[in-house]
Amino acid sequence: MYKATTRNITVTVTPSFLEEQSQPEDGRWVWAYTVEIDNGSRDTVQLRSRYWQITDAQGHVEEVEGAGVVGEQPILSPGDSFTYTSGCPLRTSSGIMRGHYRMQKPDGSTFTVEIPAFSLDVPARQRVLN
Repeated sequence: MYKATTRNITVTVTPSFLEEQSQPEDGRWVWAYTVEIDNGSRDTVQLRSRYWQITDAQGHVEEVEGAGVVGEQPILSPGDSFTYTSGCPLRTSSGIMRGHYRMQKPDGSTFTVEIPAFSLDVPARQRVLN
């Protein structure tokens, strides 16, 4: 589990290797990651967009950005949380993901919330620091 807090909004990420969807012989490894966003601030916020930087074990970097997460732009009142699960395929057996969310307050102002860097590793393999 990986955790980061920005402006009292905590993002927790739990990655897991999906062996049944991976095909190492074809250079394809797949992970799921579950993200929980907890609004510990005094403000209602809406998750407007996401940005991901995905780096595989060979140093290949892919950037992904877009509106919301999993087709939603959740609104979190103070004390609310939102959880979703998504996935990431890689061409190597390990990698790392990091990123941020763009949040918007009711007055229209926006700010960035850090997503903690987290490691994608095949269980029982030697871990590689990426």
